[in-house]
Amino acid sequence: MSDELYTTLGVGKTASDDEIRKAYRRLVKTCHPDTNPNDKRAEERFKALGRAYAVLGDPEKRKRYDRGLIDADGNERGPQGFGGFDTGRAGGHRTYHRSSGAGADFSGFGGFDDVLSDLFGGRAGRRAHARPRGEDLKLAVSVDFLEAVKGGKRRVGLPDGRHLDVTIPAGIEDGRVLRLKGQGVAGGDALIEVQVRPHEGFRREGLDIHLDQSIPLDLAIAGGRVTVPTIDGTVAVTVPPWTSSGRTLRLKGRGIGQGGRQGDQLVRLEILLPEKPDEALQRWAKGRVKEAV
Repeated sequence: MSDELYTTLGVGKTASDDEIRKAYRRLVKTCHPDTNPNDKRAEERFKALGRAYAVLGDPEKRKRYDRGLIDADGNERGPQGFGGFDTGRAGGHRTYHRSSGAGADFSGFGGFDDVLSDLFGGRAGRRAHARPRGEDLKLAVSVDFLEAVKGGKRRVGLPDGRHLDVTIPAGIEDGRVLRLKGQGVAGGDALIEVQVRPHEGFRREGLDIHLDQSIPLDLAIAGGRVTVPTIDGTVAVTVPPWTSSGRTLRLKGRGIGQGGRQGDQLVRLEILLPEKPDEALQRWAKGRVKEAV
């Protein structure tokens, strides 16, 4: 049993599925063609990681690889020592070739497919002629927070050198997988995991956007207007007089739109004291403290 693919991802054979996924996501970011243009070594590394994850990222394929039933490319390993025959693939179909010098002649049986058919009542022969399903290709694409909210298009490089233009649906969440039919290996699908980079100000909860907004003390006491960012640009928000720190203002319809639904934006206000001490304010505060005592 080979450890080649585990070595490529830098994990041990006892690694969990989650550890394998995290290792792939971490390593592929360092050699993605989008961030390493014209770098052949990075391109080869990217292809090798995709090849390894295509097998180890699929629990069933991983089991078969560990048992030596498939090779590092996910291809079935042929039976060994059966009448001097070895197996291969051509054009996506399973084919069988007679080994030279094996001394065996099955010409009377019409080929190895017929031998299997005679031995197993025709079932194996029918399976041999059936076109195997292609392999799914698992990849990841990293997008900005606002790109995930608004949607867009990204070009994704594949391990075989091809590129796909992927549509990012508006409102997609971190970790969601896009399936591109027929874009994998030999007619399989391409599974693109969307990784959303965090925003420095916005936080997402469902379709709602959360934001912490600082306001000066005088505005919190007297009330007034403050400009806050939203996913659609800045808007002016009214702060009621005598607003305490931690109060949340809801901006209806300023959240994420998806499937006919529209979220809100929730602005949590935080009172910011003046950078320089205000003597009048300090005297007032000290007076209030004495009264409370």
